[in-house]
Amino acid sequence: MSTSVHETERKYEAPGGAALPDLSDLAGVAAVAGPEEHQLEAVYYDTADLRLARAGLTLRRRTGGDDAGWHLKLPVGVDTREEVRLPAGRAAKQPPEELGSLVQVHARGRELAPVARIRTTRHRRQLVDDKGRLLAEVVEDLVSGQALGGDDTPVDSWREIEVELGERGDVALLDLVEARLAESGIARSASSAKLTRLLADRIAATTPPAPGRAGGKSAGDVVLAYLREQADALKHEDPRVRRGEDEGVHKMRVATRRMRSALQAFGSIVDRDDTRELTDELKWLAGTLGEARDLEVLRARFEDGLAALDGDLVLGPVRAQLVRHFSSLETAAHESALAALNSERYFALLDAVDAMIADPPFTPAASEKAKKALPELVTKTYRRLAKRAGNAHDDDALHEARKAAKRLRYAVEVSEPVFGKRAAKYHKKVKAVQELLGEHQDSVVARPVLRELGAKAQLDGENGFTFGLLHGLETAAARRVEERFPAVWRDLGKPSLH
Repeated sequence: MSTSVHETERKYEAPGGAALPDLSDLAGVAAVAGPEEHQLEAVYYDTADLRLARAGLTLRRRTGGDDAGWHLKLPVGVDTREEVRLPAGRAAKQPPEELGSLVQVHARGRELAPVARIRTTRHRRQLVDDKGRLLAEVVEDLVSGQALGGDDTPVDSWREIEVELGERGDVALLDLVEARLAESGIARSASSAKLTRLLADRIAATTPPAPGRAGGKSAGDVVLAYLREQADALKHEDPRVRRGEDEGVHKMRVATRRMRSALQAFGSIVDRDDTRELTDELKWLAGTLGEARDLEVLRARFEDGLAALDGDLVLGPVRAQLVRHFSSLETAAHESALAALNSERYFALLDAVDAMIADPPFTPAASEKAKKALPELVTKTYRRLAKRAGNAHDDDALHEARKAAKRLRYAVEVSEPVFGKRAAKYHKKVKAVQELLGEHQDSVVARPVLRELGAKAQLDGENGFTFGLLHGLETAAARRVEERFPAVWRDLGKPSLH
C-alpha cells in the first residue's frame, strides 16, 4: 500500500566556487545537525514524448537513502508537491500498477519506460529548534545524470542545493535561508526537479507553444483562460478520484461541467459547431462521475437527517440499513468511474481538450474587447434562465431552472476577471438561486430512495418508521423551497456588467 507526504522545497543552482554558508544563526534555528552523506541512484520513467515531465510530474525508482523505493511526485502548489511512495518490491523494471494508474491522465495508455538515470552524492544537514525538532533539511547534491535510450548519450554533472521544509518549519524560514544563500551567490534554479534540468532540451522540443492572444483583454483571451483553468483542474483531480480521496469526484465533475457550460454559453466566441462533440463527451464524463457523487451526497444527506432526529424517533437498525444500501452501490459507482478514466474514450476526450486549448476554434467575435462582448452573452444566458424560472411550477421544471441557473453562474464566473466586484456580487446571488433549487432537487431524488428503504425494512421484518419520517421531512423541505423561490428569483434581477 502506498504512503503519501507533502513536501515543500526549493532548489538552487550552486556554482563550483560557491560554498554553503553558515545557517546556524538564522532566527529560530538552534543548531545544524550533520552533514550526513548518502549515495542515491534513481531511474526515471516517462512516455517517449515526456508527457509526465512536461506536466510537472516525476516517477522514479530510487535506491539508497532512507526512502528507497518507487516515488511519484504530483504538483500541488508553489514549491509544494505530493510524493506518493511504494516499496521497491519486485517491480524493478516496470512501475507498479497503482502509480501507473495515477499518471494516466497524462500518459493515456502510452508505455512508461526508463528515460533517465541520475546518481547523487548527497550531504544532508538538518536545521533544528531548541527542542531538537526539525525545521528544515538543507542538502548539497553532487549530481550526474544521463538520458537513456542511446549508447552515446553524454553524462551531465552539476551541483545543486535543496531546502525542504520540516514539520516544525515555516515558509518564513525558507525565505531566510534563500536570502543567506543569495549572499553566497547561490540562486534559485530554473528547474523544479533534477529530471527537468537533465532533459530540458527534449522537454522544450516536445512542449507545444503556450496558447494565448496578445494583450490578454479580448473576449477570446478571457474565455480561453477560463477553459484552461478548468482543464487543469480536471487533470489535477484525476489522481484524487483514482485514489478515492474526499471531494475528488465532486471537484473533477465540477471542472467538467464548468468547461462544458462555458463552451455552450460562449459559443459565439469559441465556435459552437466545432466544440459540440467535445461538449457531448464532457456531458458523458460528468454523468459517469455523477453516479458516484450523487450517492455520496445522498448518503450524507440521510446521515445528517438522522443526526438531527431525537433518538426516540430512530427505530431499528437504521444506520446499518443505510450502510448496507450504499456500500455496494458506492463501490460499483467508483469502479464504474475508474473504468471510464481508463478507457480510450476518456483519453480521446483529454486529447480533444488539449487540442481545443492549444488551437481554440475562435470566431471573429473572439477579437472583440471582453468588456464589450461578454455582457451580452451573460445576459443571453440569463434570458434562458428567466424563461425556465417563469415556468417552474413542478419538479421537472424546477430542475430545468436549476440547470439554467448553473449555466448562468458559470458564465458570470468567466466574466469576473473583467468586471471584478460587480460580477462577483452577481455571481453570489446566482449561486444562491442555484443552491436553493439544488436543495429542491436533492429532495426530489431522496424521496423515492427513502420509500424504497422503508419498504425493504418492512419486508425484512424491521421498522420502516424512521425512513417514512425522513420522507415526510424531505417533502416539507421541498415545499419550503417552492415557497421561497419566487422571492429569491425576483431578488436576482438582470445582470448589469456594463
